[in-house]
Amino acid sequence: MRSRAVSLFAALALLTGAGAVCAQTWTPADPPAAAGAMAPSLTPTAGGLLLTWLEPAPAGTAGHALRFARTKDGHWTPPVTIASGEGFFANWADFPAVAQAPDGSLTAHWLAKTGTDTYAYGIFLARSTDGGATWSPAGLLHSDRLPTEHGFVSWVEDGADLRGVWLDGREMLKEGPMTLRTGLVGKPESEELLDARVCDCCQTDAARTDAGPVVVYRDRSDKEVRDIYVIRKTATGWSTPAPVHADGWEIPGCPVNGPSVAASGRHVAVAWFTAAAPAGPRVQLALSEDGGATFGKPILIDGEQPLGRVDLQLDPAGSAVVSWLATQEKGAAVRLRRVTAQGVASPPETLAATSAARSAGFPRSVVFAGRLWLAWVDDSEGASHVRVASAPLGP
Repeated sequence: MRSRAVSLFAALALLTGAGAVCAQTWTPADPPAAAGAMAPSLTPTAGGLLLTWLEPAPAGTAGHALRFARTKDGHWTPPVTIASGEGFFANWADFPAVAQAPDGSLTAHWLAKTGTDTYAYGIFLARSTDGGATWSPAGLLHSDRLPTEHGFVSWVEDGADLRGVWLDGREMLKEGPMTLRTGLVGKPESEELLDARVCDCCQTDAARTDAGPVVVYRDRSDKEVRDIYVIRKTATGWSTPAPVHADGWEIPGCPVNGPSVAASGRHVAVAWFTAAAPAGPRVQLALSEDGGATFGKPILIDGEQPLGRVDLQLDPAGSAVVSWLATQEKGAAVRLRRVTAQGVASPPETLAATSAARSAGFPRSVVFAGRLWLAWVDDSEGASHVRVASAPLGP
C-alpha cells in the first residue's frame, strides 16, 4: 500500500463555504445535534462509530446534556442522553468523551462542579454494558473530591482494563502546581502520580503500543518552559518523563494547546503546537519506531501562523494524518496533512472553514471502517453546529 503512495486527500479542493466538504472525496455526515452543540468527540466501538457532544438545555432552562449518536446502516441513530444537569462545567477546550474497555463496556466522562469556586470541578463517569442503551453513574475518575480542577482526560486500553489519564489540581489548593495522574476505571487503588508539575490546561493524549500505554502532555519546568513530554508504561513501571523534542518554548501562561499521539505496534507518532523562538507558531510531527522511547527530528506540518488544536491518526499503511486549525484571511480553516512512515509529507489540504474563536473548539478525528472521520464545530453562522465528514482511506 505504501508503494502506491495513495494520498487520502488527493482529490480534496480548497473550500470556500463554511461547513462545506469536497463532494469528490469527502462525504458530509452531520449528526442529530441541536444548534448550540459543542465539544464533539469520536470513538470507534464494536457497535459502530460513536459521536458525543455537549448540548445546551432548552431555552428558558439552565444546564447542559452529554449526548451521543452512533452510525448504523449509513445513518446516525437518534441521540441518547448520557447525563444532564445544571452543574456541568462546559468548556471549549476540555471536552467529554466515551471510551470502550477491552470487555466491550463503555465509559463516559464529563466535567461537573464540586464546589462554589469557578474552577472547582471533577471528572464524573457513567458506564454502559449494553452498548449505550442505558447508563449507570460510576462516581469520579479520581480518588479525591476536593474543590479544585480535574480534567483534560485521555483514555487507553491497558491489558484487560481501561486506563484514564488526567490533569489534577489537588496540589494547587496548597499553592502547588498542576499534576498529571492516572488510574484504572473501577480500581481507585490504582491511582498514580505521573508528573508532579505540568502545564495547567493543555490536553493530554494516550495510545497503546505493543509494549504498553504511552502518554503525551505539555510539561512545565520551573523556568516556565512548556514543551511536549512523553511517558511510557514498561514492564518495570512508568518511564521517566522525557521531551518528545526540546523546543524550548518559554511562556508564562498555559497556551491551551495539547499534543496528540497515535500508535501501531512500535510505530508512534506525536503531533503538537509550539511557538518557541525563533521560528514562532508552528505545528510539528515526530515519529518513533521504538514504542516512543526515542523520536526523530520534528517534521514541520504548518509554519504559517497556525492556531494549533491538533489531532492525529495513523492509517493502515502507517502514515500519520494530522488535523489542525490554521489561520486564513477570514477566520480559520480545518486543515489536514498526511506524512508517511518514512517522513514524506503530502501538501496541506483544507477541509472546512470556521472561525478562529474559542467557540470553534478542537477538531477530532478517528479511523473507522476503512474511512477517516472528522468532527468539528462550525460557528460561522452565530450559533455553533457540530459537523462531521468522512473520506475513504483508499484501496
